[in-house]
Amino acid sequence: MQVIETLAEGLKRELKVVIPAKDMEARMNERLEDAKGKVRINGFRPGKVPFAHLKKMYGKSIMAELVNEIVREKPTEILSERGEKSATQPEIAMTEDEAEADKILNATADFEFTLAYEVIPAIELKDVSGIKVTREVVDIDDAEINEQILKIAESARTYETKKGKAENGDRVTIDYLGKVDGEAFDGGKDEDAELVLGSNRFIPGFEEQLVGLKAGDEKVITVTFPADYPAANLAGKEATFDITVKDVAAAAEVEINDELATKLGLESADKLKEVVRGQIESQYGSFTRQKVKRQILDQLDEMYQFDTPGRLVDAEFENIWRQINTDLQQAGKTFADEDTTEEEARAEYRKLAERRVRLGLVLSEIGEKAGVQVSDEEMQRSLFQQLRQFPGQEKEIIDYFQKTPGAAASLRAPLFEEKVIDHLLSEVKVTDKTVSKEELMADDEEEGTGEAKKAPKKKAAKAEATDGEEAAAPKKKAPAKKKAADDSAE
Repeated sequence: MQVIETLAEGLKRELKVVIPAKDMEARMNERLEDAKGKVRINGFRPGKVPFAHLKKMYGKSIMAELVNEIVREKPTEILSERGEKSATQPEIAMTEDEAEADKILNATADFEFTLAYEVIPAIELKDVSGIKVTREVVDIDDAEINEQILKIAESARTYETKKGKAENGDRVTIDYLGKVDGEAFDGGKDEDAELVLGSNRFIPGFEEQLVGLKAGDEKVITVTFPADYPAANLAGKEATFDITVKDVAAAAEVEINDELATKLGLESADKLKEVVRGQIESQYGSFTRQKVKRQILDQLDEMYQFDTPGRLVDAEFENIWRQINTDLQQAGKTFADEDTTEEEARAEYRKLAERRVRLGLVLSEIGEKAGVQVSDEEMQRSLFQQLRQFPGQEKEIIDYFQKTPGAAASLRAPLFEEKVIDHLLSEVKVTDKTVSKEELMADDEEEGTGEAKKAPKKKAAKAEATDGEEAAAPKKKAPAKKKAADDSAE
């Protein structure tokens, strides 16, 4: 086998692979000799089929099998011998000329094919001890815990029928019929609907017009659907609703006590407070983690500057761009509404894609050198989390991860990345800083954390940081993502 490099431009490589016809014929003959004692052909005793006849009948099919095996197995072997890693699956090209292909299958012409790929650049790891991050933490007091418990308790609040007029905070039970231009519309009718006044569950102006009504009252109210109402046939339209009030009930007082805890499925008020404190700590911890991770990635981004494989960047950009356009479409907005143009947005998100890929490669190398591993147990837990998100589709999801090439890498990637971040946190300087919850949850985009982070607009930029930042790396490696959070391996 002869391997000739025909292109070495930046990270791009192209190789011409030539396997002489005599070598192909020798391998084919070995297969035929092996098959000689196994095949059954009418008119010949087992093992007595003439070789020429056997070759005539099975030569081409065996040669086709050899060709498929070679293009499946040789690229990995060739890259390994060259000490290279391909950023994506190499592109393989063979002759499309039928006459030439027939010569190859008859072992009268050399088998040639080309490999086109981009190499993963060599990354020389740098000392990270100079990285400094500030870990923002929030002190949680009893007042905040009680406030959160009272919000939770709304779901367990009881109401008692009262006489007199409905007030904000009361629950009214109503029948209603909505009309536009005098005609009833789909979804505009309900009976025995319960509505807590002041909850803002219905369109603006609806609940306010029920204040002051009492059981037995009937009233026609007029409202205007918001211009961005999801149902296009109602958006911006004026509508009337025929209302019949059937019951008015006052909310019972809510107290944080053992009785409330029991209603919520816990044994005591102390246990309820403990659970709520844990939930708040987890929520704040998530924001803290995001900001710490962002700081690490921003500093790594400054430390490492190198060319990134264009195909990886293209794939990452397409993921981001698809998400951005989906977000705009769902919001009914354009790039102009976001104070930018499509051209400017493309340029900015291209930078973000390059950053993601570069950081993904860096994290991959750091993790590999540090011996970071993702256990089977961790993979199982991640899969179970996926299953819980889609009840009733468990079998389809399991089949997907078992049968789809690269699917397991999409589970492993974020786990690997978070473990690499944990590793880095053990080596960098971390300073704790107590902040208010408002400061902790403030939008990072206003803090100037890296040029590539300043994508066109906040609302459209779901590909921007919402989960620390995820870095896109090759799927063939453990840190191979999507999620469209800020920068992640996938």
